[in-house]
Amino acid sequence: MTQRAGISLDTSGTARCWWCGGEELYRDYHDNEWGRPVDDDQRLFEKLCLEGFQSGLSWWTILRKRENFRKAFRDFEIDAVARLNRRSVDRLLGDAGIVRHRGKIESVLNNAKRAQELVREYGSLGAYIWRHEPPAAERPRRMTKGALLKLAQTPTSTALSKDLKQRGWSYVGPTTVYAFMQAMGLVNDHLAGCAARPQVERARARFRVPIAR
Repeated sequence: MTQRAGISLDTSGTARCWWCGGEELYRDYHDNEWGRPVDDDQRLFEKLCLEGFQSGLSWWTILRKRENFRKAFRDFEIDAVARLNRRSVDRLLGDAGIVRHRGKIESVLNNAKRAQELVREYGSLGAYIWRHEPPAAERPRRMTKGALLKLAQTPTSTALSKDLKQRGWSYVGPTTVYAFMQAMGLVNDHLAGCAARPQVERARARFRVPIAR
């Protein structure tokens, strides 16, 4: 594998963002998930929760455990997670397949209830989330490695983080929220020259932003 200006080339010549490395699972996530727009409430909720678990860790750590997290948290179905209780927290703390952090586990249960409130208010979690798609003026003209590294948090991710916290969510700081926005396609942060970037642009062009009901 060779690398130039933040772009890695594998032996077949496929160009990818440097961060996905050489692991097949990570490459698949980069190629087929990261940056592609999502409006499904279950997947949006899952990603917010997993980004919270990532806090202080690497996404690779969480990605390797993602199927374990899905089993532990009822596939992140919002209503099912909202029904979990203190006994569930104690059980989850004994699950070696996930990150056993009491605060983060309790946060998922709390955030499920807060997500239910947003669904009641907006009709879907997606309708609320996509209200926070960043304006073009906030985006770099060309997505280089240097530009991307400056985007740990943005005015929009800070605003969304603040609103979520005011609504009672936890583990949703502006950096966590921006990583969520990157993954769920509210922005396209694949680098210029990455094979996935034009694919994501086409997916975003076709995407119908959910509207509040």
